[in-house]
Amino acid sequence: MSEADSLLEFPCQFAIKAMGKSRDDFDAIVVEIVRRHVEDIREGAVTSRPSKGGNYTAVTVVIEATSRGQLDAIYLDLTACPDVLMAL
Repeated sequence: MSEADSLLEFPCQFAIKAMGKSRDDFDAIVVEIVRRHVEDIREGAVTSRPSKGGNYTAVTVVIEATSRGQLDAIYLDLTACPDVLMAL
């Protein structure tokens, strides 16, 4: 899909969500991966939420996405990480 075929207009605010087993540094792992592709992650852009049973954590990072390629690269890196079970 090309940039012209995308439903998104860049730049835009985009929420990236990653889920994994709960651990103290899971949010830091996700943020480090996203920072490889995003220059500035604003204060308050990162939120985390444990699952009902506390076994899993969902981390959401809101970024200013600049291109479809940037988003694809972020998702490729997130899904390559063994600590990330799912990325949305």
